[in-house]
Amino acid sequence: MTRRRLLAGNWKMHGSRASIASLLEAILAGLDGAQGVECSVCAPYPYLPQLAERLRGTPLGWGAQNASEHVEGAYTGEVSAAMLAEFGCRYVIVGHSERRQRYGEGDAVVAAKLAAVQAAGMTPILCVGETLAEREAASTRDVVARQLEAVLGKQGLGDAVLAYEPVWAIGTGRTASPEQAQEVHAFLRRRVGAETRILYGGSVKPSNAEALFAMPDVDGGLIGGASLAAGDFLAIARAARTGS
Repeated sequence: MTRRRLLAGNWKMHGSRASIASLLEAILAGLDGAQGVECSVCAPYPYLPQLAERLRGTPLGWGAQNASEHVEGAYTGEVSAAMLAEFGCRYVIVGHSERRQRYGEGDAVVAAKLAAVQAAGMTPILCVGETLAEREAASTRDVVARQLEAVLGKQGLGDAVLAYEPVWAIGTGRTASPEQAQEVHAFLRRRVGAETRILYGGSVKPSNAEALFAMPDVDGGLIGGASLAAGDFLAIARAARTGS
């Protein structure tokens, strides 16, 4: 079956009102070259109103980088999925490796966040992936299977998007080869079926995007640093179109 390619930019903790305004204008100006590819950007919480105002009615979607697993209550500093939905978010990233490693979010918490995002009417982007030590120990399949099963065994994926992000290839300048990415994507595909989109999320750049997207089970990318430069993001989007 044909799955529509998706590029989701993850801006992480970057941006200002001025820089985001310029970035959005540049991306919007070049999106015609990426027809057929769904593009979205996931911004820090304070900038969601700016995205909602500028992007409403445009082809560029928007989302958030995290959400609380709780509906409401005494959770100082947390943001609920319902709050994000009010700003028109379509996507919410859950289980990113930085959240798992730096903030101690385990598989059960990630599964609860995914359920909360879906209950609020948005689409989660569920991240799974292994560290360098786990890859060198030949544990990649065990790790991603465990992370995925935490969701499948509780409520299922539903309309969620899956993102494979080898932790050893995030912000390190290293990238999984297209064949390495395909191997894990194919393993995940056998567990989630033909309809689920599976993104690759490890240092995607204009120079490697076309080769990655040529793999049959790579349905787009979760783009980090390259999503902060309009030219790079658009070049990756064009590569996704070329490979579709």
